Amino acid sequence: MTYKGVLKKMMTENSDKIQYYLDMNTDFINMNQLLEKEITINFVGYECLNCHLEKQVYRQGFCKSCFFDTPNAGDWILKPELSKAHLGIEDRDLAYEQQVQLKPHIVYLANSSNVKVGVTRKTQVPTRWIDQGAHEAIEIVEVPNRYLAGITEVALKEHVADKTNWRKMLKNDIAPESLAEWREKLKSYIPEEAKEYFIENKTATILNFPVLKYPEKPKSLNLIKTPNYTGKLVGVKGQYLIFEDETVFNVRSNEGLVVTITV
Repeated sequence: MTYKGVLKKMMTENSDKIQYYLDMNTDFINMNQLLEKEITINFVGYECLNCHLEKQVYRQGFCKSCFFDTPNAGDWILKPELSKAHLGIEDRDLAYEQQVQLKPHIVYLANSSNVKVGVTRKTQVPTRWIDQGAHEAIEIVEVPNRYLAGITEVALKEHVADKTNWRKMLKNDIAPESLAEWREKLKSYIPEEAKEYFIENKTATILNFPVLKYPEKPKSLNLIKTPNYTGKLVGVKGQYLIFEDETVFNVRSNEGLVVTITV
């Protein structure tokens, strides 16, 4: 069977084993059901996730003009400390920015390849942790807006990583850590404005990924350079598909590519 659609990050459902779903326009593929099956991914073209025109993707699934225009790609998305909606200051679209930025946000610690600090909207827990391939995560503060979360992350990343090593994450090369102990160690570095929002007793969330075999030397599939790939799916972790030959494919970093998937 062949499915055709524009790639968007896989939707997830947290259960005993995380369930992954790929939206292929008219169909949803449960990727867990494709484990141990051979699938073919074929690059067909582009579709901007904002204007939906057949234009080459520039970044984050958007064509170049949309990337510099849509509020979905403002600098505050990747750098929450730049958020200004709480001050009533517009970046690209104040109504949208208020809708997103003036909601409860979580600053968390996650262990995916190493202990790292991150920020997400409260409604994105645990989705954000799943997307990063974290086996374990714990909340540090819950603040009322994105700006406070951003300045807290900036302060804490002076003392702990803020990036995931994707190769170590996919190899499952993860050192055991006590995130509760890390939370206590980092408590004193929280900015004054956010100290009252510290979360004292919340326990860590454990996440289980549907992986039958981890790659020892993961090699990333570039669909633009290799527009047709066939392999046996042996795992899904983060936003990566893992194949038996140790090829890995990052669905999220290929958003906006139109593909066919044949099972």
